[in-house]
Amino acid sequence: MKYCFGVDIGGTTVKMGLFEETGDIVEKWEIVTRTEDEGKAILPDIAAAIEEKLKVCKIGGEDVLGVGVGVPAPVTEAGVVNGSANLGWKYKEVNRELEELTGFSVQVGNDANVAALGEMWKGGGAGQKNMIMVTLGTGVGGGVIIGGKVIIGEHGAGGEIGHLCVNYEETENCGCGNRGCLEQYASATGIVRIAKKKLVSETRPTVLCAETVTAKDVFDAVKEGDQVAQEIAEEFGSYLGYALANLAVVADPSVFVIGGGVSKAGEILIPYIQKPYRERAFFANKDVEFKLATLANDAGICGAAKLLLDAVGEE
Repeated sequence: MKYCFGVDIGGTTVKMGLFEETGDIVEKWEIVTRTEDEGKAILPDIAAAIEEKLKVCKIGGEDVLGVGVGVPAPVTEAGVVNGSANLGWKYKEVNRELEELTGFSVQVGNDANVAALGEMWKGGGAGQKNMIMVTLGTGVGGGVIIGGKVIIGEHGAGGEIGHLCVNYEETENCGCGNRGCLEQYASATGIVRIAKKKLVSETRPTVLCAETVTAKDVFDAVKEGDQVAQEIAEEFGSYLGYALANLAVVADPSVFVIGGGVSKAGEILIPYIQKPYRERAFFANKDVEFKLATLANDAGICGAAKLLLDAVGEE
């Protein structure tokens, strides 16, 4: 039996998984992400954790196909990161450095792209080869997969759908420095932003409180039939649905997979996105499916493992 590792590097923890080459998870665990001193300990810590796991599981290095890694930053095809605020990295040759530390073949990708690959392989997009994954968390991430391959692009920024401009009249800056980005309306923080603006002048009864409202509160209230919450959800959905209609005419997916913390609202989320999407979608794209992600925190490690296995299969 051959094995590989899937590694999902986050700003707080590094999620790690040991996989059989069939894709079955043997074991998964986490280590702390040490971001101090420009994150110089992150890769050595990962290498040490891999070495320790091989010892415990009594697996020889000759039986390891390699290591797949997801990183919260744009990643070039050569596995280079030109800065990651969450990790403290400036310029980092992740591929080369981790190969030197472990002695194994390494494949590196953007974390959202890698999560999309995981959902295509084992999750909400299983069985599909053309899909777009949208992760709705603190920001909006994404991964575009065409023909089973993640779109990386020249600068490693393929699939950064959170920074599509969806409002040319916006005056406030997104975290990226631009204005009117999808992330400002469709992320968890964007939903809160929409809610607070609406609640300031709202006179109708609602369970939502402008000072304390969260994205979860909004969709909990939607489930209870709160009209104000439903209108907030409609505004969120229109931004996201229209943006996905624009993406569909470029990528022509068979399915949109919705993940991230906001997706925990469940199936009630889908109609708010699907309706405006179908209003604006090109006729050939109108029947694209919408599904919720199913792998949760395992999407990153599964996709990282898949990234490595695909590369090995091409050799």
